[in-house]
Amino acid sequence: MESSENTAGTTAEKAETTLRKVRLVPSGRMRRRRLKRRGPSARLRQGIFLLPSLFTAGNLVCGVFAILFAIRGEYSQAAMWILAAHVLDGVDGAVARLTHTTSQFGVEFDSLADVVSFGVAPAVLVYVFALESWGPWGGLAPALFAVCGALRLARFNVQTLTAEKSYFTGLPIPAAAAMIAATLFIFLMLGLDGAAGKPVVFTAVTCVLAALMVSNFRYLSPKQHHFKRRSTIWLLLSALAVVILTIAMWQIVLFSALLLYTLSGPLLWLLAVRKRRRETQALVQA
Repeated sequence: MESSENTAGTTAEKAETTLRKVRLVPSGRMRRRRLKRRGPSARLRQGIFLLPSLFTAGNLVCGVFAILFAIRGEYSQAAMWILAAHVLDGVDGAVARLTHTTSQFGVEFDSLADVVSFGVAPAVLVYVFALESWGPWGGLAPALFAVCGALRLARFNVQTLTAEKSYFTGLPIPAAAAMIAATLFIFLMLGLDGAAGKPVVFTAVTCVLAALMVSNFRYLSPKQHHFKRRSTIWLLLSALAVVILTIAMWQIVLFSALLLYTLSGPLLWLLAVRKRRRETQALVQA
């Protein structure tokens, strides 16, 4: 008798707990009704939360178009779509920070879009532009680039909470993809798209960029570096000079800027090693 009473009591408690959970977790209809009751402010906030994801979706669409144009043989258009994806990738993060709508969903969605736009799209572009004549062997370097890009994104997601905000560990994948696009623009501008050494050059560039993405070199994060007010006039003059140069020879300016950023990681590492050696020598002499 006691066991049956205990069983009945346990069943009643479970049923009561289930009812409480059902009451606490509203259904889809109940959520929509609550949004209607709260008025346009709730719907506006829901739209604000979706805004960064819309830019991320635009980034993904640009990556798909880059792949399609590369397959069609329109290489400059494909490179332009990669650069457009680069712009949207920066905008979605800025919008999320400004509207305070950052979330784990946004981080994961952004990484998935980046794999397509900055991993797969540049790999396809390199293969069809420079390495297709090597057959299946020509796909090794682009495949390495895509794999290292995915590893770079996975490491970034894991280290989001622990990594130093003012630096990136490893070359960011958007910068690596933009570097490939800029190299292609230089080849097209100089008329070297039919050069015999094109496969060797793009294989070397692709492999070096892949290695830098998974390296431990530190790269400055423009998002976390704020300029002082006293340097505003110099920034304006520099921006004006860059605009003039960009209008005149934008391919060279783009390639030079990306090359400097790509090399900044190893250069910062060399400077840090040199500084540590000087400090060690000073301690020994003291």
